[in-house]
Amino acid sequence: MKTELDRARLAKRNRKSLTATASGLALAMAFPAVAQEAEQASVANSTSEADIIVTGIRGSLQRNLDIKRNASGVVDVISSEDIGKFPDSNVAASLQRLPGVSIQRSGARGEPQGISVRGFGGDFNETLIDGRRLSTASGGRSVDFTTVGADFVGQLAVYKTPEVSLSSSSIGATLDISYPKPFDKMGTRMAFTAAGSVQDEAGKLTPTVGGLFSTTFADDTMGILVNAVYTRRDTQANRVYVSGWQGGLFRECQLTATCTAAQLEVPGDIPGWYQQQYGADQRYTKDERIDGRIAFQWQPSDNVLLTIDDNYSRQKVVTSIDGFGIWFNQGDMRNVELDGNGTAINFLQAGSPTDFTAGTDKNILETNQVGANLKWDATENLQIDADVSYSKSRLNPDGHVSSEGADIGYGGLLGTTLGVRVTGNSNKTFPELTTYGPAGNQALWTDQAILGSHVTVRMAQKNSDEIKQFRLGATWKQDDLTIKFGARYMEDEFSLENRNTFANNYWQAYAGYGAPSGRTSGVPIPASLIQGTINTKGWIPGFSGNLPPVLLNYDARSYSKYLEGLWQGPNTPGYNQGCCDNFNGTIDLALDPGSVQNILEKSWSAWVSVNFNTEIAGMPFRFNAGAREEITKVISTGIGRVPTSIVGSAADPTLLTVNFSDSQAVTASSSYSYFLPALDMKLELTDNLHLRFDASRTLTRPRLDYLGPVLNVGAGQRVGALTATGNNPFLKPYLADNFDLGLEWYYQRNSYAAVNLFLKDVSNFIVAGTQRQTINNVIDPTTGQPAIFTVSARVNGPEATVKGVEFAWQHVFGDSGFGFNANATFVETNKPYDRTDLSQSGFAVTGLANSANLVAFYDKNGFEFRTAVNWRDKYLLQFGQAQNNSAFGAEPTFVNSALQIDLSTNIRLTDQFSVFGEALNITNETYSTHGRFSNQLLDVYGYGRRFTAGVRYRF
Repeated sequence: MKTELDRARLAKRNRKSLTATASGLALAMAFPAVAQEAEQASVANSTSEADIIVTGIRGSLQRNLDIKRNASGVVDVISSEDIGKFPDSNVAASLQRLPGVSIQRSGARGEPQGISVRGFGGDFNETLIDGRRLSTASGGRSVDFTTVGADFVGQLAVYKTPEVSLSSSSIGATLDISYPKPFDKMGTRMAFTAAGSVQDEAGKLTPTVGGLFSTTFADDTMGILVNAVYTRRDTQANRVYVSGWQGGLFRECQLTATCTAAQLEVPGDIPGWYQQQYGADQRYTKDERIDGRIAFQWQPSDNVLLTIDDNYSRQKVVTSIDGFGIWFNQGDMRNVELDGNGTAINFLQAGSPTDFTAGTDKNILETNQVGANLKWDATENLQIDADVSYSKSRLNPDGHVSSEGADIGYGGLLGTTLGVRVTGNSNKTFPELTTYGPAGNQALWTDQAILGSHVTVRMAQKNSDEIKQFRLGATWKQDDLTIKFGARYMEDEFSLENRNTFANNYWQAYAGYGAPSGRTSGVPIPASLIQGTINTKGWIPGFSGNLPPVLLNYDARSYSKYLEGLWQGPNTPGYNQGCCDNFNGTIDLALDPGSVQNILEKSWSAWVSVNFNTEIAGMPFRFNAGAREEITKVISTGIGRVPTSIVGSAADPTLLTVNFSDSQAVTASSSYSYFLPALDMKLELTDNLHLRFDASRTLTRPRLDYLGPVLNVGAGQRVGALTATGNNPFLKPYLADNFDLGLEWYYQRNSYAAVNLFLKDVSNFIVAGTQRQTINNVIDPTTGQPAIFTVSARVNGPEATVKGVEFAWQHVFGDSGFGFNANATFVETNKPYDRTDLSQSGFAVTGLANSANLVAFYDKNGFEFRTAVNWRDKYLLQFGQAQNNSAFGAEPTFVNSALQIDLSTNIRLTDQFSVFGEALNITNETYSTHGRFSNQLLDVYGYGRRFTAGVRYRF
């Protein structure tokens, strides 16, 4: 039993360590089953022992509410009990329960991949791990939350108004993830979890296994904590897609069955949008993740606390794809029917080839962050906090081939007069083929006797992001006055490169489909390569639309190896003569010089804040004013080259090859600095009614992969779809002036209602506009005229205002065990998307959507049950589509509204042992997107339901 001296030292230690206190909730998830009697005793007696942690849904919600109530700014918190027992697979899924927070899903897996806060998406939100920036090899500022498991997380805090001592103040919010530490709970503790999960479409049971061990020793002056979790999730998703709705001008004759040569010489004058590529596929994804952590703490005296920790994660995602895809060109379309918006809702294209696609994507994302933190109580009033960390994230660190893709099919003499018809909106229908099959014979849709080789696409994407950071801060406290000041240095180096079969043109080494299609290039596909068919009946739940009856199932790498085994020299039958310099039969990859980037960003920051408590007319008043200076320097390096010629393909009239000048290194540098003030005020009108006002200036830096210095033209291009992308090393950050006004009513224990108005004036928006232009005056061999490229580039541009209101209501019905947590956010902007704007540089604020969440629960006598309902309205995700060749600028991508319902339950059988279950997406919701108009479907995924059952044990 601990002595009173031990208890006093423990209490003092917890007061001194903000990080330890914040993460003290972590073991609540690790040890979820604590007796209801203990919770009631703790509620009744607030002076009970310092090391008792109240658990259960109601205890967790009360802790979250207390943090929110006492914070200077607008902060929302989820503690470990919520995360551990929500029906969620990762951190993002838990965050969507908070006011103003919504999620973006990965369509193929249905997993929450990113978050938006008050309409501002992932790159506008900074994610910290125990106050430190986490590296991410994606090139963006956001973190892919499918790589961050919810197991053994201590606490999530979302700062909607800036805390100047914590971060560089992102425009959306700052998310700080706190992990457990050994001094959170003295003595030895262990916890284990094991579960099985199955997605109804995949039908395979996959495991989650994890454990945590924590102990203190040397008279509780040292401690160590270790945890590890292995998670695997298999998902089978069905998809229908349109790669891009391209805008252009139709000729009058294209609205009829035929066009004469003279009519085709006259430029079109009827604006409309057509499908560049249409298809469907099935994707089976195996997602494996390992999370591991070790933390060591040493307190040699009451005044000094040293914490050293290492956080590691490794995610391996392998996706197998089987489907079909059909390519269209605007100039070849006939019998075009346009609706009132100009969408081509019906057309025919003669001589269309058909491709059956297969692929395997394999990506490994490995992240490790190591850090050391020293807290020193220099005097009774002054605390020094020094923190140093190193984080590195690597995508495919071994450089393996990350994408294997293959197309087989028929064309040429077997080309089909194909048509696609659009019959309704993208939230309930998908486009359908009106004709298909070789020469229009639907019965021979997958006739293996006529299948020939087309293209082979192989890629190896390799990225890395390395962050070094050092922070030194101090806090002075005296009576009701707190002063914080400090400085931070951060160095972020991002590198990427891509090797592929486009750079050497080997992708079309055997293009042409072969003899059945009347071509001398291309080879027949042996029946042994085809592994079977996939039935498309009932393809997408809740959607109407017909597909061809089956898809072909084959392996892309086996196909490539078969082609490689045919090589007999340059005269090999079926080889696409003259396509590929130095080809020796092996479909090797080559470095794409235009993809090479190295971005080094150095930033220096300093901050000061003053917080004091006083009274106004007898009402408690809290005032916090702070400022942060941010100085940034960017050095950007790439490899530049320009096209010198474009060559057509005799094997396939849809393919083009670009030849280039010699490559040379290009370097650019830029710098900027900004002063960022912040003000928080809270007036307690009564003990339970609080009024808040907050004002601040915040910034969000551009994505690192936007800062490359070169214009990149791909070597492999398509007829009628010449593209180039350009980045900008001189981009400035987004700037926002923010205002919040909130009223909070804490009307009873564990219950409150709140309303918060917010306004953000944002400047320096980064616009990804497009323009159509020539490059180096190269000639397009299909027209004989200078080639017109659709060039996407980014520049700082417009200003916009975003405003909205958040409502939150949490209520517990006495001691009945029942309660709910509900919130809704309504947001709008003065720069919404204008569908009638056909300019090259259209602009709108992305990510804005109304949203609402409801969690209803029961928690009593060891039994817990939750129902979570999450809704997000339609929103503009981004400018740009998979195929982005529109004559009217970067076409938009909208995400359709979605409502998902999840269930979870937990039963405590003993003080140590509990069982739990989860059912996710019980209404079988889908994920779908569309283009400029609601009937321009881009993607729809059916990702199914997921069921999980497991056990937790702690002692």
